[in-house]
Amino acid sequence: MLIHPQFDPVALHLGPLAIRWYGLMYLLAFGLFLLLGRQRVKNGPQPGWDVRQLDDLLFYGVLGVVLGGRLGYVLFYQPAHFLAHPLEIFSVWQGGMAFHGGFLGVLVAMWLFARKAGKSWLAITDFIAPLVPLGLAAGRLGNFINGELWGRPSDVPWAVVFPQIDSVARHPSQLYQFALEGLALFALLWLFSSKPRPTGAVSGLFLIGYGSFRFLVEYTREPDSFLGLLALNLSMGQWLSLPMVVAGIAMLRWAYRKGT
Repeated sequence: MLIHPQFDPVALHLGPLAIRWYGLMYLLAFGLFLLLGRQRVKNGPQPGWDVRQLDDLLFYGVLGVVLGGRLGYVLFYQPAHFLAHPLEIFSVWQGGMAFHGGFLGVLVAMWLFARKAGKSWLAITDFIAPLVPLGLAAGRLGNFINGELWGRPSDVPWAVVFPQIDSVARHPSQLYQFALEGLALFALLWLFSSKPRPTGAVSGLFLIGYGSFRFLVEYTREPDSFLGLLALNLSMGQWLSLPMVVAGIAMLRWAYRKGT
């Protein structure tokens, strides 16, 4: 059994300014996006991309992540609370971001970018899909540092006690997500996208990979206290992940049948 180190959520104090670890993880995610994106612009199998477009893509993506992630949390997880306290929607410093909302926000942002750049929407999502997982890994590392989104009680040898909540040993589900949704998904997509694939295939594999990994890890993650488990004893995260897997399978089949 391990004890969570209870890191200070603030990484740096600069007078009245507090730089938080979670904010640094967002910056790391965006930096990795640019670094990996430059590699794909230079060596990737998709022609017609340049660094200027990559910078624009990041700008649109950041807007999609932040706005979609917050609105997704509001609508998927606590709609009644925010309906009663609408001004709290803007209190992002108090936490509350949903991956599935951020994902939908990015899809909308990429559609807007596609119109501006004159590119196919699926060609854009295929380009960015391998750039996303390491950013997700950074976010899950931030969750672990903050001691939030902890796992369910467990007696596995690597179980972690989070003293800030109780003395129960729990799955370090943040680290499971770091490993699966982050590192493993990155390796899978990077290798798969290193060769030319039919349009939509890389995007489809992302949906299948993320949805499957998230669905499995949710069995070790403590459900949100204000929601608990839903129908069939599945969490909200699992119910939101199932459509991703179904859509990914359909997209992959369509891509290879179309063959272009």
